[in-house]
Amino acid sequence: MGYYLTVDQKGTKIYVEDIGSGMPILFLHGWPVNHTMFEYQFNELPKHGIRCIAIDLRGFGKSSRPFKGYTYNSLADDVRAVIHALQLSALTLVGFSMGGAIALRYMSRHLGFGVNKLILAGAAVPSFIKRDDFPYGLSKGEVDSIIQATYQDRPAMLADFGQKFFNSKISSSFRDWFQLLGLEASGHGTIKTAKSLRDEDLREDLSQIFVKAYILHGKKDQICPFPLAEAMHKGIEGSTLIPFEKSGHGLFYDEQKKFTETLKDIVYSAAKRD
Repeated sequence: MGYYLTVDQKGTKIYVEDIGSGMPILFLHGWPVNHTMFEYQFNELPKHGIRCIAIDLRGFGKSSRPFKGYTYNSLADDVRAVIHALQLSALTLVGFSMGGAIALRYMSRHLGFGVNKLILAGAAVPSFIKRDDFPYGLSKGEVDSIIQATYQDRPAMLADFGQKFFNSKISSSFRDWFQLLGLEASGHGTIKTAKSLRDEDLREDLSQIFVKAYILHGKKDQICPFPLAEAMHKGIEGSTLIPFEKSGHGLFYDEQKKFTETLKDIVYSAAKRD
């Protein structure tokens, strides 16, 4: 079932996909795609009494495309509005890549409202780019090049970006489908969230997680390299790091069965942090 929720006084509408019933899990997608990236998890998890809820972030998929509002704070506020409107509690929050960054900012900015477990999957956390005192991630110049390419030839940028996404061999049809998810986004939303990925620093947010946190990350990730996962694990007290040995950035498909089973196990695990 799909529906829209208005999340601010400007009338911004967020598209929500809501499948199944039972224990709730909320998915936040990565850059520059939409909620459909979790299709293969939606096929399985509802069979096990898990209610799968996913949103299209503003600017992406079927959601509104305002010209402003693409900071992590604004995006986290949209998530807060959705959780409040749906009256969700005892929620497992899953953030993939940029969605992981937004999930982390949500937890620190909104004190984890409604959430009792956090899953950061291939997350762009704590910093997507290298900094003077943080040697991991892409360089600022690499992200600047992605932004410039988005201004000039967004389909070509998406094709190039997609080449680094998966470690497993994927069909040309799957690659075309995945690129189409990126093309469904607005150009300005794609650009402005890329700037947020470049400019936002979440290191201070790591200490503000007071629920059980799980870090799922591909060992062969070329977009958010594995040292980011180790930095998250170090910074989030009591967190559990689960490496995906055969996965690149797209661990949700590279090791699809393991990813889906891990989500199921976490949803049904105890929420208390060690």
